[in-house]
Amino acid sequence: MTRKNGVIAVRRAPGSGTRGILAAGSLRIPCALGRTGTTIFKREGDGATPVASMALLSAWHRPGRMARPAARLPIRRTRPGVDLWCDAPSHPAYNRYVRAPFSASAESLARADRLYDFVVVLDWNISARARHRGSAIFLHIAREGFPPTEGCIAVAPRDMLRLAPLLAPRTRLVVRR
Repeated sequence: MTRKNGVIAVRRAPGSGTRGILAAGSLRIPCALGRTGTTIFKREGDGATPVASMALLSAWHRPGRMARPAARLPIRRTRPGVDLWCDAPSHPAYNRYVRAPFSASAESLARADRLYDFVVVLDWNISARARHRGSAIFLHIAREGFPPTEGCIAVAPRDMLRLAPLLAPRTRLVVRR
């Protein structure tokens, strides 16, 4: 990635539909992709990572769990028991940040595992939102060994810290087939 064009590219790794390679400038970072690979027909719950060009909108950081990455995005502090992301397609807040208590289905942004210790919100189905097109497509921390995600892109914590200075409001994350 050059600072001029602001593109982070993700492609599938050779021989794997659920692992990828994230390229940003001279960085080549292994990443996990969705459990059903990538798709151009993203649907809620399909487990696929959307093939798309997505703006980086903002980020969430959970203090005390990892160093705060030096991203140039707006970063909010994650609060356990408060910060959620609505994944209920029939709810008006679908694919939006919400606060607890919340009556519809929602995912906690303060997970017990480390996946959302730092999470970047990607503009998938947010600016132009449609029901059932998929929610909570993020760039986040990977599990040990890079098992598949539910549709997100996930990298190792140390790689997120290396990548963070390149994460800015005009940067686009492009997932290729």
